[in-house]
Amino acid sequence: MNVSDAASSALISLSDVELSLGSGPARVHILKKVSLDVGAGETVALIGPSGSGKSTLLMAMAGLERIDSGRLSVGGIDLAQQDEDGLARYRGASVGIVFQSFHLIPNMTALENVAVPLELQGRRDAFSRAEEELRLVGLGHRLTHYPSALSGGEQQRVAIARALVAEPAVLFADEPTGNLDETTGKQIADLIFETVQRRGTTLVLVTHDNALAARCGRVIRIHSGIIDGAEPVRSAAE
Repeated sequence: MNVSDAASSALISLSDVELSLGSGPARVHILKKVSLDVGAGETVALIGPSGSGKSTLLMAMAGLERIDSGRLSVGGIDLAQQDEDGLARYRGASVGIVFQSFHLIPNMTALENVAVPLELQGRRDAFSRAEEELRLVGLGHRLTHYPSALSGGEQQRVAIARALVAEPAVLFADEPTGNLDETTGKQIADLIFETVQRRGTTLVLVTHDNALAARCGRVIRIHSGIIDGAEPVRSAAE
């Protein structure tokens, strides 16, 4: 299952997507008739106030939240029709995810953390590829260090390496600089944009940082679970 095999011009396609979280009286209607297409190689920022639904939208596209109704496909894969095993295969083969809080496994070294996605695929070259990816993010000298021995910026570099080691078609990033100081955050942002540009990876980014959003080719504004505005696509030359 690999999204790069898709014939559709839109790599990610949503039509009238509805999504609620919780149950009973506590159930909250998060996404409301969301329709959106993202092309292969695009960089798209999702912005909006806290609670607007932007992170939930990203999680749905990443296969981490199930929609209630509508259509959501990535590379021709209908996510609503996948069981849990199918969604796990989709996440393992097709997408990389970077979170604000890194989500590294504390009792694994940087090398072991990055190798995990490839080990789950049964790749024999898991550790050699993980080492290569860590060197590409500037951490070739920190392979055997545990997360507790790494700075926040270094932990996020490990998380980026882990997200990209399987060469996914899409990188989803949820506030990737949110836990970092300004200087380190800029370094991480530079790393993300340089990497996706070099590889032709599609990027969907959630952020509160307007300057970071402006680096994307398109900015989608979300309010109360509804897409209420989108800036025009900018050309690479701009």
